[in-house]
Amino acid sequence: MLNKQTLEECYLELPTGKAAGIDGQTKELYGMNLETNLEDLVSRMKRQAYKPQASRRTYIPKDRNSVRPLGIPAFEDKIVQKAIGKILNAIYEQKFKDLSFGFRPGRNQHQALRALDNSIMHPKSQYVVDADIKGFFNYVDHDWLMKFLEHDIADPNFLRLIKRFLKAGIMEEGKFISTEEGTPQGGVISPILANVYLHYVLDLWFEVYVKKRLCKGKAEIVRFADDFVCCFERKDDARIFYAELISRLKKFKLSIAEEKTKIIRFGRGSENGRGNGGNGKPETFDFLGFRHYWGKGKNGRYRLKRKTSPKKFKMKIKTYKQWIRRNRHMDEKELVDSIRRKLGGHYNYYGVSDNYNEIKTFYRTVLYLTWKWRNRRSQKRTFTWEKFEKFLARNPLPKPKIRVNLFSSKGL
Repeated sequence: MLNKQTLEECYLELPTGKAAGIDGQTKELYGMNLETNLEDLVSRMKRQAYKPQASRRTYIPKDRNSVRPLGIPAFEDKIVQKAIGKILNAIYEQKFKDLSFGFRPGRNQHQALRALDNSIMHPKSQYVVDADIKGFFNYVDHDWLMKFLEHDIADPNFLRLIKRFLKAGIMEEGKFISTEEGTPQGGVISPILANVYLHYVLDLWFEVYVKKRLCKGKAEIVRFADDFVCCFERKDDARIFYAELISRLKKFKLSIAEEKTKIIRFGRGSENGRGNGGNGKPETFDFLGFRHYWGKGKNGRYRLKRKTSPKKFKMKIKTYKQWIRRNRHMDEKELVDSIRRKLGGHYNYYGVSDNYNEIKTFYRTVLYLTWKWRNRRSQKRTFTWEKFEKFLARNPLPKPKIRVNLFSSKGL
């Protein structure tokens, strides 16, 4: 399967303009001698002389107080990883459970939100375990991962190739760092390898052991990559699961972030905060960038609702503020096109049922920040709000709009 034709298809599918690895190679540069490069790559792979290069370490903001490390592979390694990922997807898509939504073909965050809504709105769902695995991608155990892969794949050369990627290392500020555990975020095959790991560690365990042997009442789980939420009918089941989860993850060299993991009363009848310490205040939890809370619908009945997570909202505003500050001198057409893309992307993700007010606030804040920093292009503050309104008349921006109906299987 890892032949020249497959690798060429993978080359064509990889996006342009992405960050380069430690060799500085881009898609455009690699493509200048594509035939020769691919023939040489296939030859090295057949001789088992191909060895992945170390990934280039970079960081992106995670929240207001932390950053997320990324590993950027060399471009040739991206091609090979893309091909490996296709093979792994063909093998595991038929094995993965319906409860898993992250980084799978034809599945996305909105489907996970819809599945969670169905689980929580079930009459028997009364408690939620909001769990977070501590630094999952950094602590994936290579030995366990290879055992899981060996359970389904017999080809030793293919397995050896995956292991070489796991052991390729990280290059940071000119220093090589060996990788004895973990799979770098940013790698093309990292998502599918993460799903394989959690399929065996969490998904199968929950379906076979937790639901059928551990719990006396109803239990459901929705997972997106390493982020998951569990719904329970009985409080005792939720507590027992929490304790068992800690032991289960420890066996596979993982742990929960206790400060981010909690058991809350959440479901029908929780609107008065009953079961949450008696303070009369309903609890909330965050999942996939949304804050989930119990509130009144248009018919006056309480149900699950969601809005943009305050932490995510602040980060999005901070990111836009930094961007418009740096680019306030940009040509008008180019600037407007960029803003349109940013607003459209925000609506596409956060424009879901119940969240109109939040995306409207985001829109208004973007308008204000755009006016503010365009007005600071010189020492003369001449770009008045009236001129800005004329600017918007010439360059209309997309208005807030709900684009995903979470109560419909087809969306909007």
